[in-house]
Amino acid sequence: MKILLVEDDRLLSAALTKVLEANHYAIDLAHDGQVGLDLATTVDYDLILLDLQIPKLDGISLCRQLRSQGYQKPILLLTADDSDTVAVAGFDAGADDYISKPCAPEVLLARMRTLLRRSGAI
Repeated sequence: MKILLVEDDRLLSAALTKVLEANHYAIDLAHDGQVGLDLATTVDYDLILLDLQIPKLDGISLCRQLRSQGYQKPILLLTADDSDTVAVAGFDAGADDYISKPCAPEVLLARMRTLLRRSGAI
């Protein structure tokens, strides 16, 4: 499974990459929204893990732009702000699910498996 991780926090992205690779996912990493958009539109990913607060193009705008272009793969938002307002904005932008940071790796992996199963990737 090929995953795009769009996260600007270098320590968190390194930790997530380590967890995901240990679970046999191939990871591409983008530290800002513009690079995330470029990768998502040129590489075939099974799932996108997308932080909301990233430079150049925020996660909500990136999600909305991908969906407006017909992007169908699952998008799982990562957010430090777990308010209802942020959740609604994410879902309205086209996200399939969200998870609050910090999160237990087991919960993240379970949500990823659920989305991948629904999309037919596994």
